[in-house]
Amino acid sequence: MRIDIVSKEFPPAVYGGAGVHVAELTRVLASRADVRVHAFGEPREPDFHGAQVTSHATPADFGEANPAVQTLATDLTMLEALAGADVIHSHTWYANMAGHLGALLHNVPHVVSAHSLEPLRPWKAEQLGGGYRVSSWAESTAYHGADGVIAVSEGMRRDILKVYPDLDPDAVHTVHNGIDTHLWAPQEQTDALAKHGVDPDKPSVAFVGRITRQKGVPLLLKAALQLPPEVQLVMCVGAPDTPELAAEVGALIDRLRREREGVVVIEGMLPRADIMQILSQASVFACPSIYEPLGIVNLEAMACGTAVVASAVGGIPEVVLHEDTGLLVPMEQHDDATGTPVDEAAFVADFAAALTRVLEDPELATRMGRAGRERAVEHFSWETIADRTLEVYESVLRV
Repeated sequence: MRIDIVSKEFPPAVYGGAGVHVAELTRVLASRADVRVHAFGEPREPDFHGAQVTSHATPADFGEANPAVQTLATDLTMLEALAGADVIHSHTWYANMAGHLGALLHNVPHVVSAHSLEPLRPWKAEQLGGGYRVSSWAESTAYHGADGVIAVSEGMRRDILKVYPDLDPDAVHTVHNGIDTHLWAPQEQTDALAKHGVDPDKPSVAFVGRITRQKGVPLLLKAALQLPPEVQLVMCVGAPDTPELAAEVGALIDRLRREREGVVVIEGMLPRADIMQILSQASVFACPSIYEPLGIVNLEAMACGTAVVASAVGGIPEVVLHEDTGLLVPMEQHDDATGTPVDEAAFVADFAAALTRVLEDPELATRMGRAGRERAVEHFSWETIADRTLEVYESVLRV
């Protein structure tokens, strides 16, 4: 079987959970089938664990276009390279149109992996302007034309069928994201902490993620005002989605630093070794997302043996088990697709209280961290996920 995977992200350019998923799935599938990856961006090494990799740059004529238009232009450059595939598998709306048109052009099945849904991320209009309507159209068109849709959690599957009720439920399959627990494991070293200004002898709350509305960064910064004074907040963050969000988050960080010590903000992509040390040495990992189809970052923290406090949204409760591997904080949200908490102050207070409970009970934190590591190893291996994904491919090839 020849499997052509289409993705915006692929190593070394990985900045989110979808990119991690594509890389790990490719690594395992390449030992079982002929796998060819088509990714956005500059040239890469042509071989990735036995998979053939081709990079596709945005056509020069579209360099000044809206980002959504640039995406569609890049998708079009991939179509001829998809000739000969038995199945095309696209990840995120960025690649969905390449998969959709490639399947029509070459008369092969198209499988879509749903890592998020555009209608449930309306804040992207701040970033894309009218391009958000283009991205939403591209996603909807691809989903309605796909032969199979893979949801990364049961929560995501429910969202897909709610947002796109015309889809055949039998064609929407749940295959969880995963974690390589050989790569992600507890670390005893602390040199990376010292390098980034973190005191290994003080309790800490760690956050890893992009500064986007989805990740709930402002909620965490407000909750941090209510934490015990000796606790450090360690923020490993990517670039903000918009200047407006950058200004909002910057003002909250400034306020936090005026009112307490131990606020460490580490910007940019860190080496995995540094992230693992920060996660392993943290007292607790915080995930205050308002929208999270699954949340690979929670699995990464669990694999490092760290307790997790997370909002009980999307697929997070399928990963973080309340009172076992961490604590889940309920969030009542407005029914307008923004994910905004109905009572932000109440959620912030509840989130701070959950973090404080773990911080003040080291035995509880240790027990939850140990249970999280065991759950990551037993239930979220990439080998199992590859098996389930191949089953989806086979089901669409039989039709």
